[in-house]
Amino acid sequence: MQTILFHSTIFGPIHSRRLGVSLGVNLMPADGKICSFDCLYCEAGFNAQGAGKKGLPGRSETAAQLEAKLADMKSKGETLDVITFSGNGEPTLHPDFEGVVDDTIRLRDKYFPDAKISVLTNSTRIGDESVVRALRRVDNNILKLDSAIEETMKIIDRPNDPGFTAAGVIQQLKKFEGTGIIQTMFLRGTHDGVNIDNTTDAEVEALIEAYKEIKPKEVMIYSLDRPTPERNLRKVEREELERIATRIREAGIEVQPF
Repeated sequence: MQTILFHSTIFGPIHSRRLGVSLGVNLMPADGKICSFDCLYCEAGFNAQGAGKKGLPGRSETAAQLEAKLADMKSKGETLDVITFSGNGEPTLHPDFEGVVDDTIRLRDKYFPDAKISVLTNSTRIGDESVVRALRRVDNNILKLDSAIEETMKIIDRPNDPGFTAAGVIQQLKKFEGTGIIQTMFLRGTHDGVNIDNTTDAEVEALIEAYKEIKPKEVMIYSLDRPTPERNLRKVEREELERIATRIREAGIEVQPF
């Protein structure tokens, strides 16, 4: 099983193909994974590996580590495009997510005021008003929608909550109209003998209809870039992503393929 964990709360900076020079914030354990999805393509591996023993980093601990890293980068004359919440699971599951975002905004303004703050979220917690407030305060609120077709979404993303539905999350995503960024992973392959392909005409048309409802600031589409825990998945090549992007643009939606 593929498992690439971030073994610290603050990691990088790394170069992100979507965001540029990115300093990561991992609000999940440094020795395990906690997520409300169990995606077939997650580079951190499946949830079955467990949450580890270190627990979640506290708000004050996270702020202290972030400030130390930002101060060090500033003193060395390094550049920074973005501070990105990602890591070993779903960042919005942290019980003090809103407070950590507030601290991050304050520290960004102090050390790198031109840098953006991004959150990569799987959209499972956007029914929580505290999470919504925090996401509305960041520069790049990047929300996952891998399929607008229920069966496909549940095969690819494997939500922990059996009540989580594609139709339900699309309705929730509408609250970020004009400010949210929708992120969609395109892939194909098999899992437990079941065929998976969210690039079909029916899948793309369903996504386009969902994007029209949600009215995001933009859509990011991408495919596999690293080994996945489900080894029978295949990358969608750039040329095909461009064709999908053209269809999305023709529907009047801003889209960036990566």
